[in-house]
Order: sequence, then C-alpha cells, then structure tokens
Amino acid sequence: MDAKDILGLPKNALPIQEKKSKPPKETQRKPDGISREVYALTGGLAPLMPSVDVNQLKRKAQSENEKITWKWLPFTNSARKDNLQLYHWVRVVNGVPPTGDYSFAKYNKSVDVIKYTDEEYEKYLVDPAWTKEETDHLFDMCEQFDLRFIVIADRFPSSKTVEELKNRFYSVSRAILIARAPSPGDVVGHSLVKEPYNPSQEIERKRALSMVLSHTKQQERKDVEVLAEAKRISEARKAAKAAEEPELPVMADAGHDVTDKAAVAGDSVSPSQSTQFPSATIANPVSETASVVASLRMLQVYLRSYAHEQMVQAASSSAGLRTIKRVEQTLQDLGVNLKPKVPTRAVCTEHLELRKEILTLLSLQKQLQYKEAEGSSYREGSYAETPGTPPPKRLQRAADLDRTFTPDSSSFGGERVGKRDLKRKGPGRSEAPSSPAQSKRPRKYKASD
Repeated sequence: MDAKDILGLPKNALPIQEKKSKPPKETQRKPDGISREVYALTGGLAPLMPSVDVNQLKRKAQSENEKITWKWLPFTNSARKDNLQLYHWVRVVNGVPPTGDYSFAKYNKSVDVIKYTDEEYEKYLVDPAWTKEETDHLFDMCEQFDLRFIVIADRFPSSKTVEELKNRFYSVSRAILIARAPSPGDVVGHSLVKEPYNPSQEIERKRALSMVLSHTKQQERKDVEVLAEAKRISEARKAAKAAEEPELPVMADAGHDVTDKAAVAGDSVSPSQSTQFPSATIANPVSETASVVASLRMLQVYLRSYAHEQMVQAASSSAGLRTIKRVEQTLQDLGVNLKPKVPTRAVCTEHLELRKEILTLLSLQKQLQYKEAEGSSYREGSYAETPGTPPPKRLQRAADLDRTFTPDSSSFGGERVGKRDLKRKGPGRSEAPSSPAQSKRPRKYKASD
C-alpha cells in the first residue's frame, strides 16, 4: 500500500505534458562597415549616436507648389552715386523676382570726415606749417581713401610724412569737436579728445618695430636667452621674498601687530598687572601664527577661507572658551558675520584685525575690573577697626595675592603645631589676635622640600 491507495488516487501515472518548443532566435546579420570583433563586443546594441543617412542631410525641403527658375535681370546698387545699371542671375520663385536693394550694398562703409567752414578755420585751425589749401586737400583725400594714410602720403603733393598727415588730420578734427560742443564736458568721452594722437610716440614705435624685424637669427637667440635668464632671476627673487614675508593676508600682518601690541603693553602695564596677566597671552599667538604659516606653506595650494579659519583658531587658542563666546557675541552685536562671505585678502585682514581689537578690549575690561576690586578692598581696609575684628574677605584675598611667600625659620627643626594642639586650646584662653596678614598663611614647606 502506498500513498496513492491511502488517498484513493488512481495508480496510473499522470499524462506527460509535451514541452513547447521555443521559437528559434532570429539571427541578426552583421551590418556592413563594422568588423566582426567589434560587432561581437557590442552584441548588436543600439549605437550611442543616431545614425542618419548623409544623403538625407543634403536634401532641402521643397514644397511641391514652388517653381524655381533663374533669370538674367538688371539691378542697381545704392552704394554707387552714378546710378549704374548692371545685370546678374537672380533666383525667381513662382515667376516673382526678388525686390529690395542689392544684397552687397550693406558692405559699403564710408568714414565720416568732419567738415569745417572758413570762419572756423581762421578762428581755430590756423597753423604756420600748413596752408588752407593743403588742409582742404588732405581732408578730401582722407574722405576719398577712407583714412588710408599710406596711400594718402604716396599721393600727397608735398613731401609730408605719414605722422605729419595724421597729426594734422586728428588735431583739426579734435579742435572742431571741442569748438562745436556746448560745453567741454560733453566731448570728454570722445576718442579724439580722450586719446589725442602723439606723433613722437608713433615714430618711436615704428623705429622699435623696424629694429625688431631687422634682427638676425643669432640676435633672436640671444634675446631669448636674455629673457629666460631674466625670468629665472625674477622667479628666484619672488621665492626669496615669499620665504621672508609670506603672502598670506593675515600672516604678514599678524606677527607685526602682535609684537607691536606686546611692546605697547609692556610700556603701559605695571608689574602687578604683568603678574596677573602673564606674557603667554602675547607670546602664544605669535608661535601659533608661525605654526599655521608653516603648515599652510607646506600645502602650497589652499583656500583663503581655510587660511582665515586657521588664523582665527591660532589667535583664539590662548583665550578661554568664555572669551571666545564673548568675542562672537560682540561680532554679532556689531552686525559682522563670524566668517566672511567674500574671503578676499582685504576682508580677511580687516576681519582678523577686528577680532584682535575685541580681544584687546575684553582683556582691558578684565584688568579694569580687577583693579577696581583691588582699590575698593584697600579703601575698605583703610577705616579703623577693632583689634579682634577679622579683615574682609576681599582684603584677605588681595593681601594673599600681593604678599610674597616668606618661609618661617621656626618651622625648620622646631616644634610643629598640629591640629590637636589647636583643639586643646579653649575659647576662653586669652591669646593675641591674629593680624590680617597672618589670618591665612600659605602651606609651609618641609626642610626636605
């Protein structure tokens, strides 16, 4: 008995389903113009660029209703003043010839030459080196040959150089423009007034150009060697200057500013102030700045914003966290961004200078508060007090800070008073009242220390 008997299924096998035959794959023929290896690698994929028949690009769209013919027709040119009539082949569409001006007439450009009257010449243009007939002939030829002064000098009757012809033409035009203007300010921007012609400079330019063009191959090679040597010397000087004075916007100024402020602070701050505010606040930024300069010099290429951020961290390293927060709060109160939006050299320099001034201001405020507290403590201690009255805490603190440590000779080798001895002494026993300076003694050192 098997599972089929238990389930009541017939014992004959299930009919075998015939497998459907897959349709054969269509074999793609290799296109022409491509190798078998390349076609096998691509696998018949679509090309990246669309393939367009080149012959279709040459065809021009032409409607079926257009009928194009070519005709031999006359034409006139508006650039000519004699109304000459010539003929040329014209493309005619549906029997309608094209209208309008000749297509090449737009390329006829002429120079607007200033005309002057006899009164203006007698009043503004008289020159002993030029007669009126020569000036008139010069302006006629300038209009005829479109300011081609080489051609004008070749055809000018007198032996005038090109520079003399140019100088006369431009000087006359400039004088007429200034004379006809309602005010001198109206023609200030004109090219003839703004940049007058300089004949001596033109002669020197042509002389230098002719000298350069007349050089031999040996002189050209020598000039190239001289220029290469000059470039090498200039690069060496730049490298030496960069090593001495870095190009960072903040580094070159930061060290000098800090040292200058240190010198001023050394002259104005008293010795007691120097003990309260040690020289680390002045010396550390210089060393931090030098380290930042060295690290950035190793990078060779860096963002100016990154350099500004590093210099800010170096300048704020000696200050505490509360001081840094106060500096940032002061910048926000002044309406200044914590980081420059446009970190140019000038902006970064001014931003760091402002931070230094704020740090100096906070330091001075801190010194002022300390001195005011010290002065108030001395004022309170100047009043008469009873012998047994302990001094105020501020006076004790000021006395402890100002008093230098002097070890007691009795503590070395003598008896040491312990806490038990102090406890044995009752409050009723009469003892000498302790002085304000002895109310809080620093820790005594042993002989072994």
